[in-house]
Amino acid sequence: MARSREFDIDQAVDRAMNLFWRRGYGDTSLPDLLKELSIGSGSFYAAFGSKERLYLRALDRYVTLQHGDLGETLEHSADIRSTVRQILLSLVEADLAEPSRGCLVVNTATQCGEESAATDRVTTAIRHVESLLAGALEQAQARGELSPDKKPADLARFLTTFIQGIRIVGQARVGRAFAENAVETAMTVLD
Repeated sequence: MARSREFDIDQAVDRAMNLFWRRGYGDTSLPDLLKELSIGSGSFYAAFGSKERLYLRALDRYVTLQHGDLGETLEHSADIRSTVRQILLSLVEADLAEPSRGCLVVNTATQCGEESAATDRVTTAIRHVESLLAGALEQAQARGELSPDKKPADLARFLTTFIQGIRIVGQARVGRAFAENAVETAMTVLD
C-alpha cells in the first residue's frame, strides 16, 4: 500500500521558491532542497520528479504571485503616472532591502538561459507584464491621462524592459540615488 503524502505540496513549492530565489538554481543542491522541505528523497521524487521540475513549479508560483500583485495594482489605478512610479519605486525598495535576491525571472534568464523550459517561462512572464501594462496604459489613454499620440503598446514594452533593467541594477547595488534617478527619467516617457 502506498503511503500518503505527509507534507503540503503548495507550502513545499513556496519554500523551494524562496530557496532558489536566495541561492539560485545552480547553487541549490538536492540535499539543500531535501533539508529545506524536510522530506526524504523518495518523497521528493514522488512529488516533484526532479530538481528542474520543482524549479519550474517554483518559478511558475513566483510569476503567479508577482503578476497577481501587478495586475491588481494596475487594475485599481486612478492615475497611471503615480501607479507606474509606485510600481517602479517598490521594485527599487525591494532590491535595496534584499539586493542579492533580485527578481527570480531575471535570475532565471541569466542562470538558466540554455534550458528551453525555463527560457519559455521567462519569455511568457515578460510578455505578460507587457500585456498588463499595455492594458492599463490603454485605459489611461481612454481616460485622457496619456496623450493620444502615445502608443500604449510601445510604452508597455519600454517599461517592461526598464523593469528588468532596474532589477539588475538593484542586484548590482548601485544605490538608491542612481535607481530613483533612473525611475524619474523613465517616467518622462508618459509625459
